[in-house]
Amino acid sequence: MSDDKKRTFDPDVVSIDPTAAEMLKIAEDCEISTVFQRADSIKPCSTGAGGGCCKLCAMGPCRLIGKHDRGVCGADRETVAARNFLRQVAAGAAAHSDHGRDVALTLRAIASGEVEDGTIADTVKLAKVAGYMGIDVAGKDANTLAVEVADCALAQFGQQTGELVYIGRAPEKRQELWRSLGVVPRGIDREVVEAMHRTHAGTDQNYKTLLDGAIKCSLASGWGGSMLATDLQDILYGTPTPVRSSANLGVLSEDKVNILIHGHEPLLASMILDATSEPEMLELAKSLGATGINVAGICCTANESLMRKGVPPAGNMLHQELAILTGAVEAMVVDVQCIFQGLTEVADHFHTKLISSSPKACVGDSEQIVVDEHRPREAARQIVRSAVENFANRKEVHIPNVSEPLVAGFSHEYIRYMLGGTMRASLTPLNENIVNGRIRGVAAVVGCSSPRSVQDYAVVNVVRELIANNVLVVVTGCAAITSGKHGLLTPETMAFAGESLAEICETIGIPPVLHMGSCVDNSRILTVLTDMAATGGLGDDIAGLPAVALSPEWFSEKALEIATYAAGSGAHVIFGGVGSPVANSEVVSTYMIDGWTERYGGSLRFIKEPQDMVVATLDLIDNARKALKIDVAAERVLFDMDMRRELSV
Repeated sequence: MSDDKKRTFDPDVVSIDPTAAEMLKIAEDCEISTVFQRADSIKPCSTGAGGGCCKLCAMGPCRLIGKHDRGVCGADRETVAARNFLRQVAAGAAAHSDHGRDVALTLRAIASGEVEDGTIADTVKLAKVAGYMGIDVAGKDANTLAVEVADCALAQFGQQTGELVYIGRAPEKRQELWRSLGVVPRGIDREVVEAMHRTHAGTDQNYKTLLDGAIKCSLASGWGGSMLATDLQDILYGTPTPVRSSANLGVLSEDKVNILIHGHEPLLASMILDATSEPEMLELAKSLGATGINVAGICCTANESLMRKGVPPAGNMLHQELAILTGAVEAMVVDVQCIFQGLTEVADHFHTKLISSSPKACVGDSEQIVVDEHRPREAARQIVRSAVENFANRKEVHIPNVSEPLVAGFSHEYIRYMLGGTMRASLTPLNENIVNGRIRGVAAVVGCSSPRSVQDYAVVNVVRELIANNVLVVVTGCAAITSGKHGLLTPETMAFAGESLAEICETIGIPPVLHMGSCVDNSRILTVLTDMAATGGLGDDIAGLPAVALSPEWFSEKALEIATYAAGSGAHVIFGGVGSPVANSEVVSTYMIDGWTERYGGSLRFIKEPQDMVVATLDLIDNARKALKIDVAAERVLFDMDMRRELSV
């Protein structure tokens, strides 16, 4: 770039990750547009961002701003904001649940012997899931049982009446509340379709019933499609246990073939990993001058592969274009969700092959190698061979020498094991230490990365402040990768934790920030919260627990869906960064805090600044502790012999 050409924005201020600034300067020098430059140059529509624009019919679009409080049809601000919100939740629920459907279809095909080399990795989890579904396991081999489990899972999508089978996993008190309010999901697809019908022009025009519809639709994902996806992926690929790895662009290798897996569905990624270790592929790589084949991840495919195989994440969602800018990526393989069409422009400037693998998502003019669900290994080998052969086309490489070690893979099952061992696995030690005040509460920091925020800043600061205040943190999705990139997923992080939390983490041997998986794995958090309620000492429902969920840098409809099913399940949720999608209606904004708290025991609030998010989180946790009458720490007393004699047993 010539000296007289001014930069359009400052790469040093859009992220706290030094690799981002390093790669964005390369992008500018090469005159390549990325999500960061586009976010800087495109001003968002404030009316639409706040839910004040209605474009559901040809009488509009109607912008409800200033003196205009009603659309052409008479819809008011409350209706328009709630209707837009419900549509966003329905889209998020559809995305996560369709993921679950595909996993169920894969499980059935593998169990039926229709998939080459397909295996069932966790038969213990298979039996456990069968139990949730009321399926008798006696005398059945794994494949027979897996077919029945898959069929039951698939039936949840088309079911027209009754209740989703996983509703029975929620606390009994929560189930009774949902039934009394009429929000128990009947079938996953039915609730998504009804949400879309409700929001058609001239249909539901009451903000309260629209928002109840959002709760019902989201529960169909949280306690349906998403939870099924998590369970069935554990059956297929193994229930995660702690694994060491590292994160950031430095995980790319200068002397190896680099394949990036990006998206959300783990079947092809698993097969690609297997193919890269085949002698034929390794020999081909060596014949072309590479020392081997390196696989790294982006986004939630990264999380899935990290938890089970130790595959290092090259970055969160906002790193997808930056990874290609290194010039070291032979192939980026994408499937569905959170994939930028801007990848095609970046890939065109380098030798990188951008390969779309899903029949439902072709990214721009990328090469498409659609995976035959019955022969996924064939597609995996084709992709790996194509990437290896592309190594010869490499030119200049610039890989930032930045990566951080991490520990990931804390499934609900492993958390129970690490707290109680094989024979007494439970959350009792967690609850006891919350009751005695050594752990102030629990927070889930989840969700996306957004170029409308300074990349990673909010997540990192929220996580650090919470653990400093003795709050145990769990992370999922891009927030988990962000935490890993900044060194927050190692036991050494306890140095930044409050004294009592650090002591407990050191005793158990865990980090104060636990990586629990991908975005669909937020259902694992529902399971933990339910288990905390069942364990005792902290009430008998998710509502009232000293636990809060936060998404500091959200961007997607899936994030809103997750937030809504968490609120409907009784949890308080705080979103930061870009503002509120219902800001155009003060009535709706207030109802999602006060109205939802009254009805469901949970709420959704939007607080832009990280420090304010932390203050609100600690207030919610402390209020819950006060309501449980555990807000005053009990004094620890060492009993002498006289005191023991006075005890009556």
